[in-house]
Amino acid sequence: MRYVIDPPAIPSLPVIGREERFPVRRIFCVGRNYAEHAREMGASVDRSTPMFFCKPADAVVTDGADLPYPQATADLHHEVEMVVALKSGGRDLDAAQAASAVFGYGVGLDLTRRDLQAIAKTKSHPWDVAKGFDHSAPVSALRAATEVYPNADTEISLEVNGQLRQRGRLGEMVHSVVDIIQALSTLFELKPGDIIFTGTPAGVAALHRGDHFHAALQGIATLDGKVV
Repeated sequence: MRYVIDPPAIPSLPVIGREERFPVRRIFCVGRNYAEHAREMGASVDRSTPMFFCKPADAVVTDGADLPYPQATADLHHEVEMVVALKSGGRDLDAAQAASAVFGYGVGLDLTRRDLQAIAKTKSHPWDVAKGFDHSAPVSALRAATEVYPNADTEISLEVNGQLRQRGRLGEMVHSVVDIIQALSTLFELKPGDIIFTGTPAGVAALHRGDHFHAALQGIATLDGKVV
């Protein structure tokens, strides 16, 4: 097929132990999935229904690339999260189908232009410009679900310039991975290549130019980078 302009490159993530890469189709994110984080943001948790928003696939930053400080903000915040990558999808999935859809796991940062988000909240506007900007989704290499399975005791953490900023356990998530996938499948037809940011524990704070960060999903994946 010929196009009137060159088609964009397909964003992708490395897979630990493999030469093949994981193509990213869409990025879904879950908000307020850790109660303590919701409280620090002055929000409540809806335990019946996850809250979703999206980022563009080309917001992914990977392979150790530097993270450019985004335009139009003076308050860039980090939110460390487990990332789930899907190998299959569908609509209205049951629990077994949701569990079997997972290809693998990684760790990422849901970056937020917090000042723009605050303005959007006061005006009851969408969060798109605060969440879905360029380079807003650094993600580690993925580890296949056939090799490892996170559990309630698995720790997720973030250090900035060697100082611990965030630490939590996956058992603190309000909505489990299976619950999240099931809920998403009632709103979208999920497909292979979709990835999901699953929410952040308490401790979100600002990143500045020159900061080095180290995110870890215990025993599964790590992500290192620098803000430039």
